[in-house]
Amino acid sequence: MKVSTILLSVAIATLVLADGDSTSSVFEVPLIYNPAYRGDFQAQMQKMRYRYGSPETIAAAAKKGVGLVPVTNPSFDTEYYGPVKIGTPGQTFNMDFDTGSADIWLVSSTCPTTACKNHRGFNSSSSTTFTLDPAERRFQIVYGDGSYASGYIGTDMVNVGGIQIRQTIGLATNESAQFGVSKVDGLFGLGFSSLESVPGVETFMTNAIAEKALALPVVSAYLPSLRRSGGKGGHYLFGAIDSTKFQGDLTYVPVTVKGYWQIAVQDILVSGQSLNSSYQGIIDTGTTLVILDNKTAAAVHSKIDGAYFDGGWIVPCSLSKATTGSVGFELAGKVFEVPMADIAWAPVGTATGKPGEEVCYSGVQSMSIPVWILGDVFIKNNYCVFDQSDVPSVGIAPLK
Repeated sequence: MKVSTILLSVAIATLVLADGDSTSSVFEVPLIYNPAYRGDFQAQMQKMRYRYGSPETIAAAAKKGVGLVPVTNPSFDTEYYGPVKIGTPGQTFNMDFDTGSADIWLVSSTCPTTACKNHRGFNSSSSTTFTLDPAERRFQIVYGDGSYASGYIGTDMVNVGGIQIRQTIGLATNESAQFGVSKVDGLFGLGFSSLESVPGVETFMTNAIAEKALALPVVSAYLPSLRRSGGKGGHYLFGAIDSTKFQGDLTYVPVTVKGYWQIAVQDILVSGQSLNSSYQGIIDTGTTLVILDNKTAAAVHSKIDGAYFDGGWIVPCSLSKATTGSVGFELAGKVFEVPMADIAWAPVGTATGKPGEEVCYSGVQSMSIPVWILGDVFIKNNYCVFDQSDVPSVGIAPLK
């Protein structure tokens, strides 16, 4: 959502706090209770990978079932996009990979709006493999900042870094003005299928896993930042995990609700000081910043010298040179940090009543929301693996 230049692309949907399931049996097998057993989620995730011989490191994206998509960081770590080919022959589009929504949609070449004309549109008549939805269903999706897109759906070949399957896509014949200033041609949803705007449509990841097109049922996010790498060198990796990009082992955080990549945030720490604050959160590649509820955001900034609220949280730009301090998030018993240098996100101007003191928008902002959102400010400091196994989780480790 754009709140003082904040970009938030979580699709509007109902958040639930439980995910029911029902099972039935045909043969009855007696089970023996082991009173000494203690569950170890991390060990079970590692055991699964070793059992099936899944590679944790790749040397190149040429491996079967692995797709590498380089990402571009246009400015201020605001949004990241990568190339996707759609149709036959393939037409290439810059797509924003978004774990906060599920639809794949892009501009149709027939879209008449000014916003659409700022992007390359998909020409379905030029693709020999495009099929219009037989029921002529339409999609309409609204994001947290009020931006929207709508149009018709069909299926075509979608190629992501060499992983190619037939997939339902939305072709926008109308989009809001907010998209007109973006460099992306559309969004590539990586959330769960329950977030799809058209009931019954399955996501790219769900279909690719079902077709055994991926070596692993994962997509890994390695986002570049201006501070760490000059904004270059990032990628999304479909079907694999690149352990050369992070420190130590991944910590797997269980998904609490399938829809968004929703997890339990056990605490927030500011430079090691606990706020004793826990909440449900989502890890969202389509949101630029970290978004907290109003009370918690105020508590975070109360521990940052010179921070104040003026339509959004403001901090001294001098923080960008800080070599110590962080805002940390405790997930599955481990704290993952955003260095204080990244809390000074983007310049605003000079502080009110303090000529010469440059101030910046904070990388942590506030809204009245039912979940915290750990966006790109968090992800560009921590390697994230979105694991869509039978027991979904997010693997996280600090970047090297």
